[in-house]
Amino acid sequence: MENAAEVEEGRFPAAPDGEAVLDEQVFAALTGPHAHLAERRGRVLRYRPDVAVWWAFPTRPEPEDWSAAARLAGPGGELALVGPNGPLPPGWRATFRVPGFQMVDDGRPAPADPEIVRLGPGDMPEMLRLVGATKPGPFRPGALQLGGYLGLRRGGELVAMAGERLRLPGWTEVSAVCTDPRFRGEGLAARLVSAVAAGVRERGDRPYLGVAQENTGAVRLYERLGFRVRREVLYHGVAAPDSLAEPVR
Repeated sequence: MENAAEVEEGRFPAAPDGEAVLDEQVFAALTGPHAHLAERRGRVLRYRPDVAVWWAFPTRPEPEDWSAAARLAGPGGELALVGPNGPLPPGWRATFRVPGFQMVDDGRPAPADPEIVRLGPGDMPEMLRLVGATKPGPFRPGALQLGGYLGLRRGGELVAMAGERLRLPGWTEVSAVCTDPRFRGEGLAARLVSAVAAGVRERGDRPYLGVAQENTGAVRLYERLGFRVRREVLYHGVAAPDSLAEPVR
């Protein structure tokens, strides 16, 4: 598998400074700070499947890009994408579609919170249980390789968490924000998002996040924490044909 850092210059738009790099967030991550977590075929990149589900795909794909994606995904394999959803070639099918907002943090400080704990590999079974119960979005067992995760416990049990997902030049995404239903309404998510965002800023990056448009409660929460909507985004999935014309190379 070729390394993502070897993408030919000019095949994708260069990532400009400032907020514009967020327009190509997955590509910027997989050719930047997370290049070591990338797999590539031609102009198509993805995170290692054990780490994250996201793919970087050309905005105007050519037939060879679809062929490369099919071989990287395997028969029936799914691509999780952020961006436009144009027409699909024969054999491909849409799997999900979630309109969202991309929100950026404008730097509201967070107080110290001694109850918050840092999560590590030994906490992953509990983290997967919490994700399974709350469905905050795609989360893979290797997610700790993306960045730091923080949690809150009650009686020794992990009941809320948040962490870092995509990391691109100058920016880090806050993700996997979830609270056990038994403990909602206590402000745990707000405390964790504030703490993760503060850690990102201390590192010199700027926090951002994505949220489903229909999750109006979360949007209002993030606005109270100092995030603002930058743009609308579309999270969507497509599945490769169930059989390939040629053997996977």
